Amino acid sequence: MKQGREWLRLCVFPPPAVPEIHFLCIFCSEKPGQRPGLEPDSCSIPAGGVMIIQRVVLNSRPGINGVPSAENFRTEEATLPDKMSEGQVKVRTLYLSVDPYMRCRMNEDSGSDYILPWKLSEVASGGGIGIVEESKEACFSIGDFVTSFNWPWQTKAILDGKQIEKINPQLVDGHLSYFLGAAGLTGLTALLGIREKGHVTHGANQTMVVSGAAGACGSLAGQIGLLEGCSRVVGICGTNEKCSVLVSEMGFDAAINYKEEDVVQRLHVLCPDGVDVYFDNVGGDISDKVICQMNPNSHIILCGQISQYNKDVPYPPPLPPAIEEIRKARNITRERFLVLNYMHKYPASTVQLCQWIKEQKLKVRETIVKGLENIGAAFQSMMSGGNIGKQIVHVSDISK
Repeated sequence: MKQGREWLRLCVFPPPAVPEIHFLCIFCSEKPGQRPGLEPDSCSIPAGGVMIIQRVVLNSRPGINGVPSAENFRTEEATLPDKMSEGQVKVRTLYLSVDPYMRCRMNEDSGSDYILPWKLSEVASGGGIGIVEESKEACFSIGDFVTSFNWPWQTKAILDGKQIEKINPQLVDGHLSYFLGAAGLTGLTALLGIREKGHVTHGANQTMVVSGAAGACGSLAGQIGLLEGCSRVVGICGTNEKCSVLVSEMGFDAAINYKEEDVVQRLHVLCPDGVDVYFDNVGGDISDKVICQMNPNSHIILCGQISQYNKDVPYPPPLPPAIEEIRKARNITRERFLVLNYMHKYPASTVQLCQWIKEQKLKVRETIVKGLENIGAAFQSMMSGGNIGKQIVHVSDISK
């Protein structure tokens, strides 16, 4: 993938299983080198050579059918050793990403063969960006900006240099956090989902509907649908403010507030020629209503099912029998989309996303919460639709 062009690799993406990261023991009020209930020097962290940090661990599980809350996470002190091994890099965290897929990681079984569940009382992880403070890996120098899909939720960390990638802020006009969203895995999911499963063709007069349209992926998908050739894009979201943003800022032709409007009636009005492409982020009742409006030989891009993540159902959830009959009768495709299957297309696709961002053809919205201690609340808000665009947690300033 590198092909001698390291700058193309702007983000690191998940391997088949989340790799083990070296997280460190916690000391209550004991002196370095001693843990409660253990003899002095029995701890693996040497006395006098530690750094106190903050980290967030999974405090409890919400249950398979439960609604996650901020209390499912706990902020605590931990330590980093003063010494590093060859190939390791010490980083300070700048930004962390919270995403809907993380709800599955809160269960004992994630239901996925490529993402592992978080363990109780162990540090959580996800997409992150930081700055190198010390390096024993030749590829990285102090001051480099780096990213990883498996970034621990802590203020500082020692990471394996093989699990991080350099990023170039100039490619996104200095907006480093974009590498967690529009210029990262979220943007790639929107772009490759449309290109690989949407069958969008310039000049074909296609209408696209996007559910969860004001979220991180949906807000990009609608814009990309227009850039790729759709003649009309309609978004579905949950507030009038979000509807306004989609139309006035993101270029959607129209938006439906599903909490206040009759979705079926509005789809008839706003999509008079039916729906040709449906970018599905939510599943459930909303998706059933959209499918009923879809044309023969149309396509569903099965990106996410956030309305179903708090339920014990398989993924993707089966459609109700009556809706499945409609899908089959109209030959509507509904195939699971997994962006990991298209890693060979990441470099060129990321360059395309960055170009659109710099040209202001792709507008980016973020909802930013400050403070690592607030990441649980940010996750809870995102899962209940409190964000517009990408939900980001700002942990520290670049120039700290």
